Amino acid sequence: MRTAYTSDQIRTAERALMARLPDGTLMQRAAAGLAVHCAAELRRARGVYGSRVAVLAGGGDNGGDALYAGARLAARGARVDAVLAGSRTHEGGLAALRAAGGRAVPAGSDAARRAVERADLIVDGLVGIGGSGALRPPYAELVSLAGGARGRVVAVDVPSGVAAGTGEVEGPAVRAAVTVTFGALKTGLLTDPGAEHAGRVELVDIGLGPYLPGPDATALTDADVAERLPRPGAESDKYRRGVVGVAAGGARFTGAAVLAVGGAVRSGAGLVRYAGQETPVGYVRDHWPEAVVTTLAPGQGVEEVGRVQAWVVGPGLGTDDDALAVARSVLATCVPVVVDADALTLVAREPSLLRRGAPVLLTPHAGELSRLLGVPREAIEERRVEHAREAAARLGVTVLLKGSTTVVAEEGLPVRVNATGTPWLATGGTGDVLSGVAGTLLAAGLSCYDAGSCAAHLHGSAARIAADGAPIAAGDVAGAIPAAIRAVLGGGTGRHAASSA
Repeated sequence: MRTAYTSDQIRTAERALMARLPDGTLMQRAAAGLAVHCAAELRRARGVYGSRVAVLAGGGDNGGDALYAGARLAARGARVDAVLAGSRTHEGGLAALRAAGGRAVPAGSDAARRAVERADLIVDGLVGIGGSGALRPPYAELVSLAGGARGRVVAVDVPSGVAAGTGEVEGPAVRAAVTVTFGALKTGLLTDPGAEHAGRVELVDIGLGPYLPGPDATALTDADVAERLPRPGAESDKYRRGVVGVAAGGARFTGAAVLAVGGAVRSGAGLVRYAGQETPVGYVRDHWPEAVVTTLAPGQGVEEVGRVQAWVVGPGLGTDDDALAVARSVLATCVPVVVDADALTLVAREPSLLRRGAPVLLTPHAGELSRLLGVPREAIEERRVEHAREAAARLGVTVLLKGSTTVVAEEGLPVRVNATGTPWLATGGTGDVLSGVAGTLLAAGLSCYDAGSCAAHLHGSAARIAADGAPIAAGDVAGAIPAAIRAVLGGGTGRHAASSA
């Protein structure tokens, strides 16, 4: 499992470690690791010897890390120009750079502009994990200059302009090809918009491990998902594997029912019971003969559908009185419920529907969470982790916030950030498939926290498999779910080992 931490957690751990080490040891460890990754980037192009490197050095320790790394590159034959942006400069780092043959130029000068424009590699050491708010001159101008230059950008610890603890970007920010981060991952490197600015993230171990507290955020690996996924054994039957009910689709959005049921079927439900209006019932029968279907009359709830172990409610359901009757009846049951799409609009109107004794997993995108919280969508996109946590705490539910970075939040637990997926997932209907997968995992006995995060992982992996670099439709994602599960289980032991009999 990948773990990430806030800026405060990292700084506290650094202070504890530095108290046990000679002065400057931690910075030298960081600089050594940074130099290794910078050299690797230079080797992709022309090699270290004879290359041009521009070090953008702020006045703090981040600038010191960059200057010491620049000194190491200069000692290997690179031409290193340090652009000094801070009102002060790390004296030891600057002395080391000059001793190795590097030179320093002031920000704003023609020499600084030429150094950045001609560089094969630009090292962003302007602002570290303590930075907050929009960058001010001359930092903002240097970020713009670096963004228009030809050289690859390596960010030191966190891209300047990105809030390390949240991923928030309030103004100009570095877009790095690689971010070399020290000691532990920062939450802002895993969540957009910060993750988009970070590029590939490389972690340098500087010895913080024993001093780190519980993580602020985590990201599941294939092995983590494999440990949580249920597998059928010799005694399994369709009821033991989990029965999931799906209440979705209406006269307008019939396909949502097909996709949600498909997500449930293809992710291994023992049995899927579908309840809906006459038109989507016909489509579900045609696409998924495995499902047991019930046609609901106008205003009818799901009381006569039969026993289920979890429900999915909302995809394409509509928001009229008939849809409200269905949502009310589902949420009146005593089993876990995935609330998605139109059902989120209904509970935003009638929050009392969420006051129930059984678990609830909400799966909103930013616009739907905006309605639930009364917060502008743009604010949610900027601080996804914060608002997912707020919704989980305020509503007493688990929240799976969909988007460019999908996060799962439950009060009292580290937020889980999904590391799988592809931009091709941004197409209609894929969220319906995700809700079906999550419902299957709930019915199999996983908690909302595990079901949401494992469903997001499998859903993203399936999209990658289906897309393979090309556009996909939601049905392609559903079709690739078995392959995603197969890939995950191939790398882990699973929670329930299959019988060899």
